[in-house]
Amino acid sequence: MYKRMKQIFERPALYLKSEAAFWNEEHISKQMLNAHLDPDFEGASRKADFIEKSARWIGELLPSNKYHKLLDLGCGPGLYTERFAKMGYQVTGIDFSERSIDYAKKAAKQRGLDISYHCQNYLNMDLDMIFDVSTMIYCDYGALSTEDRRSLRNYVYQHLNAGGRFLFDAFSMEFYHQFKEGTSWELCPEGGFWSGDEYMLFQGNYKYEGYVTLEQRILMTDDKITPYYLWNTCFTKESLIQEVEETGFKVIEVFGDVAGDEYHKDNTTMAILLEK
Repeated sequence: MYKRMKQIFERPALYLKSEAAFWNEEHISKQMLNAHLDPDFEGASRKADFIEKSARWIGELLPSNKYHKLLDLGCGPGLYTERFAKMGYQVTGIDFSERSIDYAKKAAKQRGLDISYHCQNYLNMDLDMIFDVSTMIYCDYGALSTEDRRSLRNYVYQHLNAGGRFLFDAFSMEFYHQFKEGTSWELCPEGGFWSGDEYMLFQGNYKYEGYVTLEQRILMTDDKITPYYLWNTCFTKESLIQEVEETGFKVIEVFGDVAGDEYHKDNTTMAILLEK
């Protein structure tokens, strides 16, 4: 027991993956969906006013009459895909949360929107379809390991037409500098986000070489201990450009965010527009 506890609470190896898929855990996935759908909460998704501004900007930057077939990676419950569909895109959304995809499918049907949703991992997607544009929003790119980011870029490249565009955002060095290391404990006798039953939560925030951060969460209930690892790789403008160019993408422009703000080094995010 001691060895198991020691192993769990040691500082994790870089990019160690969670054994438990929290996005499909019954209680946590419900809390995640509620967080996505809260228009005033910025946690699972950005706030509704930013999403609206962002979707409009993307529609102007990559108009649907030129980039008709759109693939949204990590689409969640459809906050962007629904807006894209209303703009005239032929939209496909991918997410590995069964609860989010189920919600998105039902919502699209209720609203008369023709959106194709797939519950699968975009790291091994095979849609048998080629797109004009792909989006990946809310800094999911940096949550992946170096190897997985390379796989993702290759898959997106393979699923784009010649001249197709790929737009995504990532955390910057300013985010890394602002990230605070530390550990804490939380006791939730009435349950909470991580479980409907009583639990204790260990929270560890760590920085790693290569400008990587980790938010480690260890959930302890009566019958089990479950660690979760939330990684973020942070980039300079130059390091992100160098990385994507290795795949063969051409860099069109770098922005401050996915709503078109101007890039500045003191922004905590950046967005990059690529062309195949």
